[in-house]
Amino acid sequence: MAYDGRILRRALQRFEEDRRERDQRLQARRESVFNRQPRLREIDAELRATMSRLISGALRKGANPKEAVEALRRDNLGLQAERRKLLRELGCPDGYLDESPACPLCGDTGYRNGTMCRCLRRYYTQEQQKELSQMLDLGSQSFDTFSLEWYSDEDDLGLGISARENMEWIFRTCRRYAESFRPGCGSLLMTGDPGLGKTFLSAAIARDVSGDGWSVVYDTAAHIFDRFEARKFGREEGETIDSDITRVLTCDLLILDDLGTEMTTSYVQSALYTIINTRLLDHKATILSTNLKLNDLSRRYSPQIASRIEGEYQILPFFGEDIRKLKRERGAE
Repeated sequence: MAYDGRILRRALQRFEEDRRERDQRLQARRESVFNRQPRLREIDAELRATMSRLISGALRKGANPKEAVEALRRDNLGLQAERRKLLRELGCPDGYLDESPACPLCGDTGYRNGTMCRCLRRYYTQEQQKELSQMLDLGSQSFDTFSLEWYSDEDDLGLGISARENMEWIFRTCRRYAESFRPGCGSLLMTGDPGLGKTFLSAAIARDVSGDGWSVVYDTAAHIFDRFEARKFGREEGETIDSDITRVLTCDLLILDDLGTEMTTSYVQSALYTIINTRLLDHKATILSTNLKLNDLSRRYSPQIASRIEGEYQILPFFGEDIRKLKRERGAE
């Protein structure tokens, strides 16, 4: 799984902040209890010191370490019993003073067996969705809120299928894609006029895929091409622009929106081919969203790019009436 370095740093920062807050709350709780019952402070200090004192003493005398361990066990059991009794008298549960990790799998380290633990991955997912929400309405754009009522159930274009039937198929395809997402699961081309739901379904996919912990980058084609051009011609230097381009090429899912609205140059054609080809070779999933028709892709970019898309991407053709226009008209009614 590919992780965005900037998002991971923010996730780690929040992870550490929350861990420090838990530690501070524990210390405050312990101080409150110790002030109410000073003997508990003494017991706590004795329990912390017993191991080193008994073992070091046994080793200095050449005694059998097993005997020291047994003595340690007896002393600790006695101290723990006294502590439980005093805590119950204060109305506190037995483990009230113990330091228990929030995540028993990794002990609050964030990593387990050399990989990111699910507890830290939750922080990463939250930070990633915050970033995606800057461009997408993840709060309302989901598969559960998608409506087919805006698509005609008549075959208005003589295609042998209505806009609603077509969208039912596209909706099922997108939902299945999101639910079963894995690296190498394939790429999608969403093509059709504006206002037909391409961005809505892209957001729904981004929401579910990022919610499962996969790294998702959503951006407009114009902005991504600008970042490539800025590095190529030295308009910007430094870690940020390199990081932006690395994210585009290595994230688990790239959603490239509004392809075709940018000013097309030979460099844009080269950058688009690099993105498409690199991600295909690395088995990285990509979603392209465009108002262009398939024939337009070949003319605007190149037959080579169009061939890669048509040969490797599942094509989802959107058609029907502009939903934004329909909502305005029905609102006026």
